[in-house]
Amino acid sequence: MSESPALTITLAMMRQSLYSAVVSDALDGLGYKQQSPRLSLKPFTTSELLVGRCKTTLWVDMAHVDPRPYELELQAVDDCQPDDVLIAAAGGSVRSGIWGELLTTAALNRGCVGAVIDGAIRDVSKIREIGFPVFARTTCVYDSFNRQRVVDVDVPVEIDGVAFHPGDLVFADEDGVVVVPQAVENEAIRRAWDKVHAENVVRDSIRGGLKAAEAFAKYGVL
Repeated sequence: MSESPALTITLAMMRQSLYSAVVSDALDGLGYKQQSPRLSLKPFTTSELLVGRCKTTLWVDMAHVDPRPYELELQAVDDCQPDDVLIAAAGGSVRSGIWGELLTTAALNRGCVGAVIDGAIRDVSKIREIGFPVFARTTCVYDSFNRQRVVDVDVPVEIDGVAFHPGDLVFADEDGVVVVPQAVENEAIRRAWDKVHAENVVRDSIRGGLKAAEAFAKYGVL
């Protein structure tokens, strides 16, 4: 397998060549074996690969009148930077649709490239028209007002026991959501890059008539 230690792999290059499964494989090889929530976070608005850096929000359910409705969720959206992915750690609650068209529009204006919602969303068809990638558990028509709220932003959060830290790389596609800890980011992305290009060689060899077992024996890639 060829290596690329001197290559600077940009987000644009990752979006062009990488995908969640090959990044997960690279993390496995580094001993990080639980970097993807096992629960189903489905792509509701696009099937395209989402790659960006975590902008985290922590949500809770509520059953009282909110004295400052939407305060922190609006702050989080307004503070988004280019290439951010809004992470909403809501404990899987489906009490309301915590992400919708207006938040999407505001986040997109700030350069946010997508959202991962551990809960429910709404306005799916309108978000799909915008082309903004959103991964979530399900949908819910109810507004979050007096049902759910953000209690903290830019803090480490967990989804299904997997930690998402502000600034971590996140990959999401139809196979799942994978988060890359910053401590191993460079090595994980280099390994994923090398593997995906090695896989191209293996694929071409198999198409050329080489048996799968022979290809694995020759290249060590599957």
